[in-house]
Amino acid sequence: MEHPNRLMLRLRAVLFSILLAGSGLACADVLTDQAKALIDQGKSQAAFDLLIPLEADRAGDEVFDLLLGIAAVDIGRSTNGVLALERVLAVNPNNARARAEIARAYFALGEINTARQEFEIVKKQEVPADVRKTIDQFLSAVERIEAEGQTTIRTYVELSIGWDSNVNAATSGSQVAVPALGGAILSLGNAGVKQADGYTSLAAGVNLRKPINRELALIAGMTANKRMNDSQDTFDTGSWDGNIGFALTQDKDVYSLAMQGGTFFVDNNRYRDTVGLSGQWQHNYDQRNQATAFVQYADQRFPSPAQLFAGNKRNAERLVAGAGFAHALRDFKTIFYGSAYAGFEDTRSQPTAELDLRLWGVRGGGQHQYRDDLALSVNASYEKRNNKAQDAFFLVHRDDDTYSVSIAVAYVPEKNWKVTPQYQRIENRSNISINTYSRDVVSVTLRHDF
Repeated sequence: MEHPNRLMLRLRAVLFSILLAGSGLACADVLTDQAKALIDQGKSQAAFDLLIPLEADRAGDEVFDLLLGIAAVDIGRSTNGVLALERVLAVNPNNARARAEIARAYFALGEINTARQEFEIVKKQEVPADVRKTIDQFLSAVERIEAEGQTTIRTYVELSIGWDSNVNAATSGSQVAVPALGGAILSLGNAGVKQADGYTSLAAGVNLRKPINRELALIAGMTANKRMNDSQDTFDTGSWDGNIGFALTQDKDVYSLAMQGGTFFVDNNRYRDTVGLSGQWQHNYDQRNQATAFVQYADQRFPSPAQLFAGNKRNAERLVAGAGFAHALRDFKTIFYGSAYAGFEDTRSQPTAELDLRLWGVRGGGQHQYRDDLALSVNASYEKRNNKAQDAFFLVHRDDDTYSVSIAVAYVPEKNWKVTPQYQRIENRSNISINTYSRDVVSVTLRHDF
């Protein structure tokens, strides 16, 4: 979801695309020429200071009032801007620039319905395509704001087509020496060796938000995913996940608590069931800076007898806690974010201690909005995992380092449609050779939001 302030800045920029003649911003005199030049240079405060002393004398002059209104809205003097722009529209109701600017002013003042009406009037006039597209995004933002006090249901569907160099996340070597067997060399079956394949993935999700009062809302959601490999169907995967909880908003802070559950499938068989609880605190320092802290607990159960480990169930508890930060540059087109976390998995009293582990990791990335319909994102992560007990076959404490990097381009050809080509590289380095692997995934995803 795009931040409304970023939309405000973008609309501010593209409004200059409206033809000067059609907008009534023709040159009038030295004063208005100077004010227009200042606005074009991004010096709206100087333009406002130049014009406001003469408002009583020049009020009713279309060009003067338009420039005064634009400058006032730019610097946050939206009430002054509305008064000046209303005078423009009183003498020239077809002034598209004035109507777009007054819509922007109403939006800033929180008069959402009026802003929507004005934007819709502008759309019906002859304005450039980029202005029309930005106004569409503004109208979408208006719809989201109007829906904040109502029950909302959002759904989506996704189709992905891609190629995976290692669909089973396995080592590339076909033989391994086992210290517990005196260093004997064993050959791995196909399932234990790296397999490349193409795949198709289908996904869908639904999210619900029902306000209880001005601060508290019920939140719930469910997602489902099915990935089908072209030939290595033994490694087909699927999942469903659901959550339900509450979100509490108090000034700059948002607190959320939710119960979660889900099942992960391999080759159409239940592999892992998860039930858990997650909590998050989000603090918005200002429009450009946001901090989060979170904790996640999960009870993981492996229902199939095939998942027994040394004759014992692999069931485990997982607890992870962390914190993150996000920062937007002044133009709101570029955003950077990062987080750090730590946790553990514990099989509790079961005699499978070599599966118990401690972990920590960091994640970071950024996104740049090149155009209204085009954005580039880059993400990277690192995770460290140490097992508590010695592996019975390899006679060492397993120690893994996982690195991941991805780059994606999101293209929005039409409202509610998104096409995302993506490349991802994953490397897992381990002191146990059969757990060392690399993986390259290339995909294109088509998403439609309802």
